Amino acid sequence: MVQALLVSASRNSSCLAHLLIRVEIYANSSLAHNASENVTVIPNQVYQPLGPCPCNLTAGACDVRCCCDQECSSNLTELFREACFTGIFGGDVSPDSDHLCSVQESRGVPGWFPFLCVQSSPANSPFLGYFYHGSVSSQRRASFGVPLRADLRDLSDFGYKQGDPIMTVDKTYFTIPQVSLAGQCMQNAPVAFLHNFDVRCATNLEAYQEQDGGVIHMKIKNGAVGGVVTPRVTYEEAADPDAFITRTGTLLSNESASRNVNVEEHYIFRWNNNTISEINVKIIRAEINAHQKGIMTQRFTVKFLSYNSGDEKEFSGNPGYQLGKPVRALDINRMNNETTLHLWQSAGRGLCTSATFKPVLFGEDTLSGCLLEVGIHENCTRLRENAAELLDSLVRATHVAMRGNSDYNDPSDDWLEIIRADAADPGAAPPVSVRGLCADVPARLHIRILVSDAGAVEGMTQHEIVGVETRLSTVNWQFQCGLTCEDKADLFPVSASVQFIKIPAQLPRPLTRFQINFTEYDCNRNEVCWPQLLYPLTRYYQGEPYSQCVAKGLLLLSFFVLAAFLSNPWTRTCKA
Repeated sequence: MVQALLVSASRNSSCLAHLLIRVEIYANSSLAHNASENVTVIPNQVYQPLGPCPCNLTAGACDVRCCCDQECSSNLTELFREACFTGIFGGDVSPDSDHLCSVQESRGVPGWFPFLCVQSSPANSPFLGYFYHGSVSSQRRASFGVPLRADLRDLSDFGYKQGDPIMTVDKTYFTIPQVSLAGQCMQNAPVAFLHNFDVRCATNLEAYQEQDGGVIHMKIKNGAVGGVVTPRVTYEEAADPDAFITRTGTLLSNESASRNVNVEEHYIFRWNNNTISEINVKIIRAEINAHQKGIMTQRFTVKFLSYNSGDEKEFSGNPGYQLGKPVRALDINRMNNETTLHLWQSAGRGLCTSATFKPVLFGEDTLSGCLLEVGIHENCTRLRENAAELLDSLVRATHVAMRGNSDYNDPSDDWLEIIRADAADPGAAPPVSVRGLCADVPARLHIRILVSDAGAVEGMTQHEIVGVETRLSTVNWQFQCGLTCEDKADLFPVSASVQFIKIPAQLPRPLTRFQINFTEYDCNRNEVCWPQLLYPLTRYYQGEPYSQCVAKGLLLLSFFVLAAFLSNPWTRTCKA
């Protein structure tokens, strides 16, 4: 069946261009032949490219803009000949080599090219067999397959090692939903020993099923022969269920029965050497209508703590900070002074009213933000105050820990005061107030953290914070109108950025007057850099440890000395 469509582009009642589109539709073209009868023949890569037409993606049909597709008729190819795919995807899998004499006509080549070019057939391309290694791999059914439950490798009776999956007495994995590398939520992901995580999964309420019994009746192997540990579960009610559920429909009646859903699950494993001594689980539930439709955001956390550790706040390093750990902060103006620096984690429409907080992690430069609803009749003073309050809520602290294990109860234990750069007063009104326009509205919070290396412990570099500065930047906000300025809310974006700046532990040695004036040996001002003549043996080379570079350099020098001793002039000197 052939269908034609005429597309016209008009302007001011005058037609500017026409485009004729013709489509050939084949009924059940993919099912015309049995799959067993259409066997794909793989050519020998030594003599023919494996994929001569990569854009040919559909079997038994013509792919649009794929001019190398043999299934396209000449009439169809004429429709898109001027828009064919180019490069390797378009079929140019064996481009002509630059050394062939045939490329002289199509490319600009120097005058001496005809004397050094290669006469060869285009079919004999140097790219043939580029990925061919000559070996044939036999089929192995179980090498990449997921082992069955009966074939699970259970080594938990001899103790867990870091990364080992936690096993149950039924010889199955203890699973908790986790996020894969592709961003998908895997419901049956095994929990690895000594691996902490904090993930969020979006679940459709219609497909949500509560596990019978859940984790209450689960019996988990503790890592010793015959040892079993049973989780202790506590339940709490969610204070605001709407913060976890995005409703997609309206209930017709509120008389239906209700049901409980788990919105958060927090697991704490106590470990001792290579065994698990205790498991505590806190489940936060929300009561919803049984016929409620929508998307629920669930949170799952797993934390491994030592058996002799109390309820004190977890360190971010000992003594220096570890990469990816929260930055420890302190507020001396509050009774409960333990806190941290925060960023926004938006959800749904990205509004600031529904955004949650996430901690600032050491060594990770981050940018986050949310949207603030503003009307055309918004009071500028109130807008500045709201924006400044939102940005200030991210840094409700006065000091930041210099080390990862600074004591919260001792403010003199290496705590640095946060430097707050001077910003405009949010209550200061502009000289002229215009409807739908506000000047100097705080819009972005810059957090700059200076870090430095503070020695090493057992060969591991220790990082510490040497300074923290926060600075507000303002913008001029104007209500965005379409064709008409309707009385509806506009979205004003506010954002926060965190930047970690590494500074040297010691200040560099100042340049002498001779080094400033004499620039012959300055590599930054000259094309020839004499100080880096023996580059691998200098401190500028960072590819290998300096000790290995020196050892390889001495070995190379010994070869030169040995060659000098065995040369003819040295032999003649010894004979004389």
